[in-house]
Amino acid sequence: MFRKTLLLTLLITLLLAGCAPASSPTEAPVSSPQAASVSTESPATEAPADTAILFTDSLGREVKLAAPAQRVVSLAPSLTEILFAIGAGSQVVGRDEYSNYPEQALGMESIGSTYQTLNTEAILALDPDLVVAAGINSPEQIKALEDLGVVVYFFGNPVDFEGMYQHLEIMGELTSHAQEAGALVESLKVRVQAVEEIIAPLSYRPTVFYEIDSTDTTKPWTSGPGTFMDTMIAMAGGINIGGALSDSFAQISLEEIILQDPDFIILGDAKWGATIESIGQRPGWEDLSAVKNEKIFAFDDDLATRPGPRLVDGLEALVAILHPEFAPAP
Repeated sequence: MFRKTLLLTLLITLLLAGCAPASSPTEAPVSSPQAASVSTESPATEAPADTAILFTDSLGREVKLAAPAQRVVSLAPSLTEILFAIGAGSQVVGRDEYSNYPEQALGMESIGSTYQTLNTEAILALDPDLVVAAGINSPEQIKALEDLGVVVYFFGNPVDFEGMYQHLEIMGELTSHAQEAGALVESLKVRVQAVEEIIAPLSYRPTVFYEIDSTDTTKPWTSGPGTFMDTMIAMAGGINIGGALSDSFAQISLEEIILQDPDFIILGDAKWGATIESIGQRPGWEDLSAVKNEKIFAFDDDLATRPGPRLVDGLEALVAILHPEFAPAP
């Protein structure tokens, strides 16, 4: 139950931070395919040692680097994934304890949990020239590092794919991997466009209940409007029944679920113990169409809550669930 509560707290923190203005570099240095293609071997591009690089982050702060960062500490799983995806994995000297993808990241030094208090001593010991933070990190944590003389760049939570692409490009500039980041962005755009072309002509749009916490099965938590999952369900050709709620992450009553009678039930809390078999055993759930038609699926929630390149993997996975006729042949 603790892990579920922690997950929910982190999700809500992500959403609140997503309201920050989009980050953009004010000066950029001159300078893979799919998210699953990860490289740590690509060397950073040489940059003039006397050329300072000035950026404005999502908090509106000016962030100055003497040169592209060579020693980076990541405070968020999404940023760790981005660093490895653009070929800057070898420049990562530290990560938060929840950064578990790609597998190579587990070999990097952990600075512990970023929930509540940061282990600033561990971060300083890694001698970073840049710390990257995300919506999961608080302004207070960033100030604590700044007070110690650490350079911190804050990435606010993107609210759409374009925002995610921009984060990849900015990270490329920060680490001198702009070309790799640009190539990755282009490949992701191609994949998203392919989904859009498949879904656009479809008239059948099934209803979907996406579960993120079933601690209370009479009032499970779900993704409401403004979340990436709400956006992704729509892009994948579905209708999120949580989209009509007033909050982005909210509890929905069993009575409302029965009234909406979703065509699909997708378990984002599968890694926390929710099982496909258990859904029909919940009192009151046995007559739902999704249960009777066996349209219940487990889903890797990281593909919807970590705003990095694997969001496109999540979009494609949703298409395979909601419109299996378009899933690639095994």
